[in-house]
Amino acid sequence: MSRQLKIIISGGGTGGHIFPAIAIARALEQMRPGTEILFVGANGRMEMEKVPAAGYKIEGLDIAGISRSNMLKNVSLPLKVWNSVSKAKEIITKFNPNAIVGVGGYASGPTLWAGIRKHIPTLVQEQNSYPGITNKILSKYVKKICVAYPGMEKFFPKNKIIVTGNPVRQDIADLQSKRNAASEYFGFKDDSFTVLVIGGSLGARTINESIAASMDILAQNNIRLVWQTGKQYYPQAQELQKKYTNIKVYDFISKMEYAYAVADTVVSRAGAISLSELCITGLPCILVPSPNVSEDHQTKNAMELVNHKAALMIKDVDAMKQLGSAIIKLAKDSEVRASLGENISALAIKDSAARIASEVIALTEQK
Repeated sequence: MSRQLKIIISGGGTGGHIFPAIAIARALEQMRPGTEILFVGANGRMEMEKVPAAGYKIEGLDIAGISRSNMLKNVSLPLKVWNSVSKAKEIITKFNPNAIVGVGGYASGPTLWAGIRKHIPTLVQEQNSYPGITNKILSKYVKKICVAYPGMEKFFPKNKIIVTGNPVRQDIADLQSKRNAASEYFGFKDDSFTVLVIGGSLGARTINESIAASMDILAQNNIRLVWQTGKQYYPQAQELQKKYTNIKVYDFISKMEYAYAVADTVVSRAGAISLSELCITGLPCILVPSPNVSEDHQTKNAMELVNHKAALMIKDVDAMKQLGSAIIKLAKDSEVRASLGENISALAIKDSAARIASEVIALTEQK
């Protein structure tokens, strides 16, 4: 009989870190029933709400990232890091895990570092094609590094890298079988060409404003939108919905499997998890990478797909002028859509959470 495992999973800040973490936790429980999992996040961040909602315990650290807009905020950062590492050591001592998994986000660094200092087997799950500075530093000390893209030996020790892909929600597979139910869910009565517009869990200002500026030409070309705006832009989008009958607007779409199922094309930012989901869906997409992220990693993520002829990309600065016409052009070219869909599907790794969970379990069995 297998021994019961105790695993810490640390990180968060955005859905792009939290949802993969939860997927890994689910895979561990499936592969090793009885596994006890504790999350460690950052106080005040969305993981402190989303993780308990998924049924898991979480401890919080008082940690924040480097502020690029207000350097004065960084004065207290070294003290916060020191205190967070100390708190993480206390959590680790009390919980006594067999392994620690870091998925990125503010809490991940202090927790993994505390685990390394206490000689706990550690694993990093790097979601992006260009890693942040914390994971680059930690890579010298952790046991394994699970990555989503090939060629990551540019950043990490080659002997520690395992290409696993990024864990995504499992309900987005087999979309064709969900299309009728999805049309009913959104109240669609016909098969008009439908574009799903998403900007991550918090919304994307440039995408929202570019779509708003393009509403006339999109309506004239009979293009229907399912539009996730984020909370901040939602009131403006609701006003547009009163004028245009071809749009459905939401601050947040909880049934994303239905949103993908009704979509013929997707407009999205280029966060790592969003791209991994798009690969699973096999949908043609237009990517508008956010320029407001560390090391411009969304552009690098997007270029991984563009270089495989698996997506189209518009720079954030060009979106206002180009996005509407790009949507219409793609809507009218079924051959390009089919080619993009085929190429993006070829990049999908469908069992990423299970692969990562296997590596975690293997870590706990090493002497």
